[in-house]
Amino acid sequence: MNHILDYPLLVFALSLFALYLSALTGVLLKKGRPVSEGDREDTTIVQSAALTLLGLLIGFTFSMAISRYEQRKNYEEAEANAIGTEYVRAGLLPAADAANVRELLTKYLDQRLLFYTTGSYTTSDRQALRQIDIKTAALQNELWSVVQARAGSEPTPVLALAVAGMNDVLNSQGYTQFAWRNRIPSEAWILLAIIAIGCNLLFGYAAHRTSILFIVLPLAASLSFFLIDDIDSPRGGLIRVQPQNLLSLSQSLPAH
Repeated sequence: MNHILDYPLLVFALSLFALYLSALTGVLLKKGRPVSEGDREDTTIVQSAALTLLGLLIGFTFSMAISRYEQRKNYEEAEANAIGTEYVRAGLLPAADAANVRELLTKYLDQRLLFYTTGSYTTSDRQALRQIDIKTAALQNELWSVVQARAGSEPTPVLALAVAGMNDVLNSQGYTQFAWRNRIPSEAWILLAIIAIGCNLLFGYAAHRTSILFIVLPLAASLSFFLIDDIDSPRGGLIRVQPQNLLSLSQSLPAH
């Protein structure tokens, strides 16, 4: 299901089809067993309660998506700050090590920019992402080896600042990875789909007649699902986290 949720437009199309079909199914059920005057009031009450529940679930799920989007934005800023700080702190190392660390940090920054800007629609994109992960891990090992070796041979408070800054660089990348994988649970989507289908069944069953307004509820719910999934999709959506802070940092560093 997570693979489908990487394509918000597909989610919109499937939702619209399924919900409209549910409404039509409700109409067919009404033809087989028409709503009696005695049951009409009860049907209206149940329909209103179900629509209220659907609205609450959509609002709750939208809030979940927004909070995850904000978290990804905050971690992008934290990454830029950590890399920029360590680039400056590298000056605390001996000249040779400082030059090496800064060169590696520049390459590392390039990989982090690629991480944010690479999509996931095609096979080549997914292969590129795997290569980015491999190169990022290799650069992290190299960066840590340099500061670890120097701190081990000269354990001074000044060098400890460089080590702590490098630790922040590595941790910030891990936090970002977690944030990008922290999606709305599939169970929440399943519950949302069940309630939406039930609401559209009731909508069709309680409708007095079929008209152009019959598409309004399926369309509104499908658009809501599309927006939620778009915000919740780090790579597949139209609304993405732009690496503005990392890009600004890259532009501020000496040409490489």
